[in-house]
Amino acid sequence: MQKSIERIAGDSEGVSYEFPVFCFNGADKAAPSAYLQAALHAGELPGVVAIDALMPMLTKAESEGRIKGAITIVPWANPIGRAQYHFGEHQGRFHLGTRTNFNRGFPLLAAPDTALLPAHGTPDQQLKTRLLQLSLGHDIVIDLHCDDEGLAYLYIHTSLWPAMADCAAAMGVDAVVLWSEDSDGTFEGASIMPYQNVPADVARFDRRVATTVEYRGILDVDGALAISDAEGLYRLLVARGVIADPALCAPNPFTGTVAPLENIDMMPAPRAGAILYDVKPGDRVAKGTRLATIIHAPGQADGRTEVFAPQAGLILTRRSRRIIRAGEDLLKLVGDRKSADARSGTLED
Repeated sequence: MQKSIERIAGDSEGVSYEFPVFCFNGADKAAPSAYLQAALHAGELPGVVAIDALMPMLTKAESEGRIKGAITIVPWANPIGRAQYHFGEHQGRFHLGTRTNFNRGFPLLAAPDTALLPAHGTPDQQLKTRLLQLSLGHDIVIDLHCDDEGLAYLYIHTSLWPAMADCAAAMGVDAVVLWSEDSDGTFEGASIMPYQNVPADVARFDRRVATTVEYRGILDVDGALAISDAEGLYRLLVARGVIADPALCAPNPFTGTVAPLENIDMMPAPRAGAILYDVKPGDRVAKGTRLATIIHAPGQADGRTEVFAPQAGLILTRRSRRIIRAGEDLLKLVGDRKSADARSGTLED
């Protein structure tokens, strides 16, 4: 295993940002290669601790000569966001200088060619360019995130489903959300869109993996979960031929929920106030089920507003904070059919 340090220049002299990159060389140049990164939203840590638990597994496989394809690991992909605090609160989702989401604004290239990437930009744009330079060309690209409170689930482009069902099964996630449009430039979009209009021998969809992993909620930073998630990532790498491990069987068929992004109801809050949830992630609800009550005028007879399910489905996530503004989203309900408020592209800022 080789360790290198990447440096991103800051906005002024004397300011720079660093992050480590770990590389495992593969013994077979024909084997699939893999790139894994965590904490692009710098405060989302379940993926960070999962990679920490995965590294000893990779080191053992390397010592035993079982790593077939090259593996690149970026355990904490956003040193800029990691350093951002405002009045004591960590701010790792948006760059405070440009007010841009760290997982938006990646260049959506017409082909998987790093020469097409921009040469200059603000520090957050430089970071995005460097992450794409590190990841483009790998057959497997995995971006580890988490939600507020939620189940473990994947975002997968429709061109890779159901071919990636083995990956979802290997990782043990509860759900898969399929998407087809990215106008905002997410890292996942920048990882898969360059392969959409190139020859089949370049696209190689038979072995390509690109996914955003949502590892439950932001507070699910736990040793046992980290080991379980690391084992899932390891199983995926074995199933896809990056690592050889005859002790592992092929994944069972995926039995979780699979739905297009357009089926998700985000449930904007009709009033500002305190949220009393009636449901939690993993609950299945019928149409008309009360999902939450918003207390907007406490102590008054008309101070409560109830929110009901517009259709039957699965509660995928909910907010971790219990204060909400009018118009903010309460939860993700994966409906059994297309949402009346269907959103294309990304679901939230």
